[in-house]
Amino acid sequence: MASLTEVSSNKSFGGQQKVFSHESTELKCTMKFGVYLPPAASGGKVPVIYWLSGLTCTEQNFVTKAGAQKYAADHSLIIVSPDTSPRGVNIEGEDDSYDFGSGAGFYVDATQDKWQTNYRMYSYITQELPALINENFPTIPDKKSIMGHSMGGHGALICTLKNPGKYCSVSAFSPICNPVNCPWGQKAFNGYLGADQAVWKAYDACELARQYNGPALDILVDQGKADNFLTQKQLLPENLVEVCSEKKIPITLRMQEDYDHSYFFIASFIEDHIQHHAKHLKA
Repeated sequence: MASLTEVSSNKSFGGQQKVFSHESTELKCTMKFGVYLPPAASGGKVPVIYWLSGLTCTEQNFVTKAGAQKYAADHSLIIVSPDTSPRGVNIEGEDDSYDFGSGAGFYVDATQDKWQTNYRMYSYITQELPALINENFPTIPDKKSIMGHSMGGHGALICTLKNPGKYCSVSAFSPICNPVNCPWGQKAFNGYLGADQAVWKAYDACELARQYNGPALDILVDQGKADNFLTQKQLLPENLVEVCSEKKIPITLRMQEDYDHSYFFIASFIEDHIQHHAKHLKA
């Protein structure tokens, strides 16, 4: 494991919740990720779920708050939880706001001068990280799924839609479904990708679903009805459902009464999401 440095390790539900750091070639900095290794991983190869976190998060939020380890152990799945942006790359302005720069990589490959060298989260998540995980852990390389929350739900959806057949399944909690039409997405895309809105469409789940031509999908989305970002029109799940129904892409949107945008919401339904992925990963 020459390329990885173990940062922490805690026994959890018979397996190990670990955090590693490594030098990323895509992001040109030291990155951390969490990895839960279920008991079954000590005796053979198992499938992997990738979890993408939201704005302001690190690898720690999912590891400590989602309560996923028990269900990953039960279903014999590895769960990998990367960070949400490059770290410590000292770009002017990277720490100025919570929704752009540090903790807000938006899972795109930036094209604008200041950001394009480091802010390559799309390539990191879809190429560099899976290669690293497959090299260092007992995975079944073609059995992987992806899920995420908010900005990370957007990331999970676009990674799936842009790479037909790469992931066995996809799910999301309160995802940013139509970033070209919401303030968060417009700010991030303008900064990372420039002013040409035609370019933005390559990283928008609604636009990508409209063009999707690949293996059948089975999208699961949970959305809290008391989520303030839903009422602020940052998330727009109704737009994704509309496109998916037009395109006959199976999508289940569950509107959850009284739940907000927090990890209390995620922890309440993470078991369903892991079961959803287990069904497809074990098929």
